[in-house]
Amino acid sequence: MSTSDTHTPDLPANATKNQDQSTAAPASAAGEERLRIFEPADDDQPQPTFAERVGQRAQRAPLPDPFGIAGDNLAGVRLLESRKNRQMIIKFDERPIQPAIDKIKEAGYRWNPTDQQWTHAVRQESAMATRVEAKRLYDEIRQMICDDKGIQSGQEVPF
Repeated sequence: MSTSDTHTPDLPANATKNQDQSTAAPASAAGEERLRIFEPADDDQPQPTFAERVGQRAQRAPLPDPFGIAGDNLAGVRLLESRKNRQMIIKFDERPIQPAIDKIKEAGYRWNPTDQQWTHAVRQESAMATRVEAKRLYDEIRQMICDDKGIQSGQEVPF
């Protein structure tokens, strides 16, 4: 028997040795059907183009700004970030104790009387460090307020 008379079992009967084997379909267990390789699905719906996917993304509801990072309802303090204004925000339900205000000023926060909140700019070159420092400051101020009110730290609400 010569090598030209034999067929590879994975190739269809009409395939020759010279055909690209990556296009050949392996036989199924029943031997009747063959898998299609590199053919589009039989969907009636075509896949959306890149521009259509971007358009769908733009139609989504926008995220809230500023968005909450952490909050303590018992202490009455929240930490927020505004991506639109590129600011970290500390907001209180009522006027905090003076040592807390001094600590916030020392950290470089400025009082915004219009929005009744303390803000600190987030610069691109130090954005991560600013966020980490803001969380540390929030935790410290939260603890100061809880100690002053004589309560244990309230249930912190991660947003």
